[in-house]
Amino acid sequence: MRASLIQIAVDEGESVESRRERTASLVRSQAGAADLVVLPELWTTGAFAFEEFGREAEPLEGPTYEAMAKAASDAGVWLHAGSIPERDPEGPLYNTSLVFTPTGGLAAAYRKVHRFGFDKGEAVLMGAGRDLVTVRLPDTTLGLATCYDLRFPELFRGLVDAGAETLVVPAGWPERRRAHWTLLARARAVEDQAFVLACGTAGTHAGVPQAGHSIVVDPWGEVLAEAGHGEEILTVDFDPAKVATTREQFPALKDRVLGLEPPRR
Repeated sequence: MRASLIQIAVDEGESVESRRERTASLVRSQAGAADLVVLPELWTTGAFAFEEFGREAEPLEGPTYEAMAKAASDAGVWLHAGSIPERDPEGPLYNTSLVFTPTGGLAAAYRKVHRFGFDKGEAVLMGAGRDLVTVRLPDTTLGLATCYDLRFPELFRGLVDAGAETLVVPAGWPERRRAHWTLLARARAVEDQAFVLACGTAGTHAGVPQAGHSIVVDPWGEVLAEAGHGEEILTVDFDPAKVATTREQFPALKDRVLGLEPPRR
């Protein structure tokens, strides 16, 4: 299976409309080159551009949905379109990821569970998702998480219990904590014996330099590919069957004790 992680540069000088059109063109460029394409978190606004969330929020089936659905169909790829600031007409904003089929249909939507900000920013402007979401592809099952979720291993164990074999993590991770980005991506891969496809943003938004360095990690924690600091497309071949092989060769998941049943009183 071949995946392309498109590390979008998010800079203040480019309008949301222009970046949306440019990103759709980048997705179309992967026709015949990838089976799965992944975009970063909140690439329309920038993950730290908190003041833009309300202004640029859109309904689930808004302009980004429409542009990405068409791009996925035109390219004939599975598309994890990163996330958007979603405006629920009956509730708060959400940081919502969208996954499209190669025919442009919506395969899944995931509202980010763990909101970043420590009582400010995303943590107060957006609602928290409640559901774990997986997506079945022909060759693997994706488990969906977003950025700050990467710091909460229990979410990923839940995804594994739901059948996830490839963990996809779009992010807007800051440069100042880039070491954590790489460390946590590898940790989630090792402890869950799964592939991790983590796609970040490049550029600077709201004065916060982005880490870039999108990364693909195999179930043994080996880095298969890693991007640099700027905008680029990181393409990697990986064998989904390696998940089952790894779990058979080193069956650590079978030895789990905690978290599998309610504690005794």
